[in-house]
Amino acid sequence: MAEQNREILKVEHLKKYFPVPNGMLHAVDDISFTINEGETLGIVGESGCGKSTMGRVILRLHEPTDGKVTFEGQDVLAMNSKQMKILRRDMQIIFQDPFASLNPRMTVSEAIVAPLLVQKIYDRKDKAGIEKRLREVMDMVGLANRLINTYPHELDGGRRQRIGIARALALEPKFIVCDEPVSALDVSIQAQILNLMQDLQESLGLTYLFITHDLSVVKHISDDILVMYLGQMVEKAPSYKLFKKPMHPYTQALLSAIPIPDPDLPMERIAMKGELTSPINPEKGCRFAKRCPFATDACRQQDMVLTEEEPGHFITCLRVQKGEI
Repeated sequence: MAEQNREILKVEHLKKYFPVPNGMLHAVDDISFTINEGETLGIVGESGCGKSTMGRVILRLHEPTDGKVTFEGQDVLAMNSKQMKILRRDMQIIFQDPFASLNPRMTVSEAIVAPLLVQKIYDRKDKAGIEKRLREVMDMVGLANRLINTYPHELDGGRRQRIGIARALALEPKFIVCDEPVSALDVSIQAQILNLMQDLQESLGLTYLFITHDLSVVKHISDDILVMYLGQMVEKAPSYKLFKKPMHPYTQALLSAIPIPDPDLPMERIAMKGELTSPINPEKGCRFAKRCPFATDACRQQDMVLTEEEPGHFITCLRVQKGEI
């Protein structure tokens, strides 16, 4: 894991609501965290909890409803389009589906070079400079030079995702949002891509926001882990602490679902029963209360507050905070 370093990204009370016919869908609701340079913050939670939306809001691919995002001391959300274009060199994204995120009409070389031309890092006439940078980036991600003129549909998922990584690296960014970058790949290919991303992080000093629903993946790659449930943060801790001592009932249920390789060992699954709270105009109180075996009337009647229960270990469970569970 990376050593403690200077703060590179700070997110404060970030919110993103989407208008729907019956009100407002609270996709991201009051999320705060920091990431230090060279580290990885893993974001986990069930599908639909707001992980990907949060990543896109940080990059302003979605405009936020409220909150503040600071990158290296700069207020990202206060920037105009010209300033954001410059900042885009330092903040990039790797998308989940390597096929859907690539233009099927662009060759490998055209896809990787496109950011360099959009940002005017190279003049289109500087073919030698462009080709040199292209080959550098392709070498970084393990793409053979013979693939330069191939199209995405001619390649497998692993190579397509390497193109997506190369495209993100072309501008030499400092921070990358990794939006479930291995979930669409075969397990054997997942390991290759994860190892590649860790090698790149170490050699280039990259900082990652790593979004995933695969708990084994997030444990392998993250320094800290943030657990989301229906748009809100329920727990955040260093990776080793979260897996050793999960405090929130939702986190405990998530970790109990991790498969055990030994078929002779029984799994101690924690089943989550009950209905999901609607993210549309959610009621006051803990959003996990309807599925939580420890919920009381107090949990349903007051909004949860994030507290630091142990050094670096934050949680929003009222009963844990009171020492009742």
